[in-house]
Amino acid sequence: MTIAGQIKISPFNEDILVLTTRNPYFREVVSTGPHAQVVVMNIPSHGEIGEEVHEDVDQVLVFVEGEGVAVLAGERSRVSPGRLVHVPAGLRHNIVNEGPAELKLYTVYTAPKHAPGTIHRTKAEADADEGHD
Repeated sequence: MTIAGQIKISPFNEDILVLTTRNPYFREVVSTGPHAQVVVMNIPSHGEIGEEVHEDVDQVLVFVEGEGVAVLAGERSRVSPGRLVHVPAGLRHNIVNEGPAELKLYTVYTAPKHAPGTIHRTKAEADADEGHD
């Protein structure tokens, strides 16, 4: 989903590691431009993003805290602080927190996926906003 008609262009120069580690919400959009969007996420212990496919959006995820698994086209691989996962458009994927602590990450979508300023405090809130059951 491209939301170009809703975007107010403004510069963004923040410490992304601080924003990510301090984020208490499942998802918070921190910057949106015409061609990319930056989002911080906090996946609770034994939670997940939920399996999804972005047909026309690439996604890059960078892990800052916690331990988990990236499931990319059915293949599982470990993620931990310092790992970067690139999900090309059209690839089925999920991120699962299999650890005892929160899994914190930031992600960049190209093009923007969520409305500017979006905050989803929980996965249930995110699913409801996106029309998932």
